[in-house]
Parts: sequence; C-alpha cells; structure tokens
Amino acid sequence: MTDASDLLAIDSLLSDAELAQRAKVREFVDAEIRPHIAGWFDRAEFPLELVPKFGALGLLGMHLHGYGCPGNTAVEYGLSALELEAGDSGLRTFVSVQGSLAMSAIHKHGSEAQKERWLPGMAAGELIGCFGLTEPTAGSDPATMATRAELRGGNWVINGSKRWIGMASIADIAIIWARTDDGVRGFLVPTSTPGFTATPITGKLSMRASIQCDIELNNVELPADAILPGSSSLRSAFECLNEARYGIVWGSMGAARDSYEAALAYSLQRQQFGRPLAGFQLTQEKLVTMALEINKGLLLALHLGRLKDAGRLEPHQLSVGKLNNAREAIRICREARTILGGNGITLDYSPLRHANNLESVRTYEGTDEVHTLILGQRITGIGAFE
Repeated sequence: MTDASDLLAIDSLLSDAELAQRAKVREFVDAEIRPHIAGWFDRAEFPLELVPKFGALGLLGMHLHGYGCPGNTAVEYGLSALELEAGDSGLRTFVSVQGSLAMSAIHKHGSEAQKERWLPGMAAGELIGCFGLTEPTAGSDPATMATRAELRGGNWVINGSKRWIGMASIADIAIIWARTDDGVRGFLVPTSTPGFTATPITGKLSMRASIQCDIELNNVELPADAILPGSSSLRSAFECLNEARYGIVWGSMGAARDSYEAALAYSLQRQQFGRPLAGFQLTQEKLVTMALEINKGLLLALHLGRLKDAGRLEPHQLSVGKLNNAREAIRICREARTILGGNGITLDYSPLRHANNLESVRTYEGTDEVHTLILGQRITGIGAFE
C-alpha cells in the first residue's frame, strides 16, 4: 500500500519479512518495468531479458519448496504479485504461468526425476515453461478437450490443438493436458519435439507485453515416462489453476492501485476552472470509491493468504477472491481513466492499459460467469453449469 491508498492501516497487518519482500519487488518494478512498459505494450513486445532477473529475485515458483525454489509464504507471493501487476498484468502473468501453472504441475504431479530435471532451471529463469489446457473449442468447459494421447509401441503419441497458451513460443517445456484411455493426464513435452508448433496470437488489444499462442500437436511422440505420474484426472489441472487464481486475487489489486495513484496524482496537478481537479466533489467521490474498493480487495487477498499459509484455503474461497477483485479492479481502472480525460487514452498514463489487460485477467483462470456458478453451487447446493 501507499500513504494515499492505505486507509485502514493494512501495512500494520504485515510482518517485517512481508514488508521487506514487497519493498524488494516494488523497487524492481520501479527500476526495471515502469520506465519501459509503455514501449513494450505499444510494440507488443515481451521483455525476455527480464526472465533471469525474475529468477534472481526469487519470483519464479516462489511459493514452492525444494528443487531450487524459494519457498516463500503465500502472503509473500501475493504481495509480489501485487507489485508486479502494478507494473503490468502481462509481466505478472509470466510469473504466474511459470510458477503457479507449469512449475506447480511438475511439483505437484511429477516424478522425482522430473522435478530434479526441470524445476531448478525454471526457478532460476534459465528454462521457461508453459501450460497447455485451453483449446479452440474448450475454454470454460475443459472436460470437452479433444487433444488425445495414445500409447503406441511403448511411447505416447499426442495429437490436438491448444489456444491462448502463455509463453508457448518461447518455452522450453510444455505441460500438455490430453485425454487418454484412463482419463485426462498431464504430459511433459519438450517444445523441440517434432510435431510441436507454437504460434503467437497477434492483433491483441490486451496483454500486449505478454505472449499467448496457438499450439498444434501433430503426432508428437514422447517416451513412456513423459507422463506426470501424479496427474490422475482433470482435477489435477484444476489444482494448478487454483494456484494461479490466488495470484490474480492479489495482482488485480496492484493494477487497480496503480491506476488510482495515477488518477490521484493527475487530479492534484491538473487545473480546470481555476482549481485542481481533486478539489471538485465529483472527483473526490471517484477517488474515495476507488480507495475503498482497493482496501476491501486487499483485506480479502490478505485473508485468503493467511488461510492458504495455514492450509485451510478452500477452492470456492478463491472464486470469491478472483470474481470480486478482478471485477472491481477493472471498474477502478476505467474510473481512473475518466479523471485523466482525453490524456487517459494514451500510453503516457497507465489506467487504460491496465483496464485492457484486466479484460484478459477477468477471463482467464475462470470467467466471472464460471466463478459465479461455483459460488452459486456452494450457496444452494445445486449445480447450474448445464
């Protein structure tokens, strides 16, 4: 938080170690991301040079233990996601795809040999991973996936397509989820394997400083031990998605806070009708509403973090956090843009960039509608997905 946004003394709820972790990441964002992000977004460029720096800072797989992973607490990871997304959602997304999805899949479901082979390099930022679950015709309903893995002569052969797969074109290893005779299983697919093709999706209006790809798998042949032995069903993939959803609960509030602070600073120096914009009642109402929602969102994130560190976090509680914070964050960013007037539609200011990015954040790892139905089933005991 900052003095201008922490209305409830939320900082007093954080330990010295948590405050130090937040300060370390905030300093990195200020030095390495803020000066360049407008250009990266404008050029649709992912700054690959930041990946080893993320590793050196201990941001990759930071909530995982062993195998070269940092082993931070859930709250420390959340605070890091908060600060990264204050820089840009696309860069926080890289950390999430690498750590919460690809590395978590290996850490949760991989063999000892697989963990030792891949996790140390991924934690250091020397190797990049991606997570292939979504398909062109299977988004919110991944159970309808068409990608299939078959055993032929002792080897696995995978055929299918994936879409909106973060970092696939620069990844060294892909976690591919495919249907088998024994249900949906996860596979480790080196991206150099013949038949694996990743093509970046262009023309995006959101997440422009990030990479999302189409993947084609055409008779991709893998050894028998490429399967993640601990993956037993689609639930195994959902366990990784829950890790990513947790990061979004925090990260979305980072985008909101940065937008609020940009609007506040602008309103204090911009003069209209002989006074600063901040001196008008309508502007103050907007600023107060934004600050209230940021404080509420961060208290929610912190509560979920404490539950996660205590081993008591339940999946439906992540739906509360993801649904509320992503939804409120995009409202805050849009409202912040109104204070900036016409200047707010340029990359000189962050709110509209954040709002555009949050259209993606609000969609991936479960849309508003999916999380609403999860919570509706929790409340009523009646599933309404079909």
